[in-house]
Amino acid sequence: MRNLLLIFSIALFTIAVTAQNSDRRFEAFTWHEDSQPTVVVNDGVYVFKAYTSEIIETTFIPEGEARNTKSHAVVAKPDFSIFEVSEADKSITIRTDAVKIVITKRPFQIAYYYKDQPLISEKKGYVKNDSLETLEFNLTKDEVLYGAGARALGMNRRGHRLQLYNRAHYGYETHSELMNYTMPVVLSSKQYMLHFDNAPIGFLDLDSKGDNTLKYETISGRKTYQLIVGDSWYDITNNYTKLTGRQPMLPRWALGNFSSRFGYHSQEEVEMTIQKFKDEDIPVDAIILDLYWFGKTLKGTIGNLEVFRDSFPDFEGMVKRLNRKGVKTITITEPFVLTTSKKWDEAVKKEVLATDSTGQAAQYDFYFGNTGLIDIYKPEGEQWFWDIYKNILNMGVAGIWGDLGEPEVHPDWVQHHTGSANEVHNIYGHDWARLIYEGYQRDFPNTRPFILMRAGYSGSQRYGMIPWSGDVNRTWGGLQSQPEIALQMGMQGLAYMHSDLGGFAGDNLDDELYVRWLQYGVFNPVFRPHAQEDVPSEPVFRSEKAKALAKEAIELRYKLLPYNYNLVYENNQFGKPLMRPLFFEESDNPELFNYSKTYLWGIDILVSPVLEAELTEQEVYFPKDQVWFDFYTHEKIEGGQTKTIQLKENSIPTFVRAGAFIPSSAGLQTTLDYKDTFYELHYYYDESITTSARDIYTDNGLTPQPIADENYEILKFKMQQDAKQLEFHINDVIGENTKAKDRVFQLIIHGLQEKPRKVRVGKSREFTWIEATKTLQIPVERRPHENTVVKIKLKK
Repeated sequence: MRNLLLIFSIALFTIAVTAQNSDRRFEAFTWHEDSQPTVVVNDGVYVFKAYTSEIIETTFIPEGEARNTKSHAVVAKPDFSIFEVSEADKSITIRTDAVKIVITKRPFQIAYYYKDQPLISEKKGYVKNDSLETLEFNLTKDEVLYGAGARALGMNRRGHRLQLYNRAHYGYETHSELMNYTMPVVLSSKQYMLHFDNAPIGFLDLDSKGDNTLKYETISGRKTYQLIVGDSWYDITNNYTKLTGRQPMLPRWALGNFSSRFGYHSQEEVEMTIQKFKDEDIPVDAIILDLYWFGKTLKGTIGNLEVFRDSFPDFEGMVKRLNRKGVKTITITEPFVLTTSKKWDEAVKKEVLATDSTGQAAQYDFYFGNTGLIDIYKPEGEQWFWDIYKNILNMGVAGIWGDLGEPEVHPDWVQHHTGSANEVHNIYGHDWARLIYEGYQRDFPNTRPFILMRAGYSGSQRYGMIPWSGDVNRTWGGLQSQPEIALQMGMQGLAYMHSDLGGFAGDNLDDELYVRWLQYGVFNPVFRPHAQEDVPSEPVFRSEKAKALAKEAIELRYKLLPYNYNLVYENNQFGKPLMRPLFFEESDNPELFNYSKTYLWGIDILVSPVLEAELTEQEVYFPKDQVWFDFYTHEKIEGGQTKTIQLKENSIPTFVRAGAFIPSSAGLQTTLDYKDTFYELHYYYDESITTSARDIYTDNGLTPQPIADENYEILKFKMQQDAKQLEFHINDVIGENTKAKDRVFQLIIHGLQEKPRKVRVGKSREFTWIEATKTLQIPVERRPHENTVVKIKLKK
């Protein structure tokens, strides 16, 4: 039966690929070893590149058009030696170990295969009409499509024609077709990705007409796309981030709790707020200063970009005092310079602004006033902007927030040094982050950047960009769209997508919504409540009940710090998203293709946020072929089923995979106090797991290139079950420049049904059995480089 289905699917694919552009005619083919295969047709030239065996690039150069090789997204280097090419009378085949490109000469057609299974084919390929240039492809009728950046549409985005034009959507809830991050990326449930490597604005048409057609449309630029494939979704995200760049590791403090609002009006208010956190024993690691650090009023001051001393008379002293408390300071900046700002005359005189058609500084109105826009594409503009940042960072500021970087208002008549507004609009935030990141590398080479940005592009992750989902409404509808947005963006390389916890827009005072949003935020890449100031975003200013529940959520966030920091490492090294859709676990389950209500946090924690008001229970799907532990009750649940879970007000449904090692820290009020020399190490035992292994990465949390500098440790944990004995091994890999440490682990084993007969760790026989919770606790001391063995003899 399976073979019949395969034959049928290939037949359908064959029918699809014969629907082509009948006006395109094959004329010639050239290829030399270690060069680019080139196909000449009557209206242009196709050129093919390989980056790896699983990443293939196709470029069409229309007749009369010069080839443009500049990519804003790609950093990988091509490798033509992996191509194998053969030509026959009717076709040309270009192969790597994984991908096959079949070019049929008459009628002309290009089709792509992965391990000889059909994936996708050009339909009409390149077509130019009155206003747009397009690339058109065939889809199979059952494909689910993801991508196109950040949208609120449901996980399956097929059926939409989506504009590629970064734009803020104030107060969005469950539906938003156009937001701050629009990216020319499409992923298919057939496990491939297409990246259209072109910056100017346009559209992604994901079969809006229902005729099984995928279309990329652009106003101008390159007709280049990369096909990225792999055996798993993890392979695809790994390969895509090989192509476009890896996310640098965040500083460890960025995983803590942020105090943030729109905004703090004075130095006194900032320090009072942080003192409230300290008084309430609520952990906090950073405070974000919005507009008022450079001006007293909401309007008219953007572009000042210097401390407003009336309100912050001792800004540098404030930053130092906060640092001593383990609290970093982050300041907002915008790329706009208002004509009423202190720096307008200087910006005009130094010619650092984008221009109009006459070459004069472009001026136009938007919400905050009459403005110009810094031309970061002009060397003088880039240097001018960075000099401002350098001064801010020299005051002790630990991170940069770039707001309004779509840019929020960007008339198409505005001209930049490298092109028109419409040509650079979607990459403005991307290159703004590049400007800051490269400035850090030059002038602060020993610091890990923190760069919070509201807009970006393909590959922005390599500049350390931390995206957020914009001005979401403070409603349950606003919360409901957040898992989808974060999961989608993680698949597209920007794995630190997160939301303003509690919602941003409006003055809705709903404590249940606030608490549920913060509980969801525990399992988000960045934990940052932020909102308009009429209703407080900080837990210290909420009701006593909401404050207590928020504190519990924040404390859990800090307990998970060593687990979460390992996710930072995995993302940096392998491109793994921190939040992962369940179809990453079950890629053959169509029922999960449009499912986002439950997701994986890393590989081992399953999370089901509460997204509706006054619920007492909700259904959770548990991935198959696994056993899952309730994180709070330790009840075991068999995977492959949907189960109704009773809800509690102080937590959201959270589960741990059997066989997992979950490290936990305790008692932190700031990550400054974090010591990785003591862990609670929780192991989740089930007899179905006979062997299990996990790695936990650690370093100093600060230096920019710990792995390249050999300044890190990887702790390696392994469990083997043999008859009635469990044997745990703890080893390590230590970088050459790391000062190795002695460690103490409290190994806590969940899932045993009765007290073991005996436990041995070297010469020690010490252990504690807690009958009420059926947990086994074993103190483990170890020295660097030793193989620490824990043997547990179970009762027969």
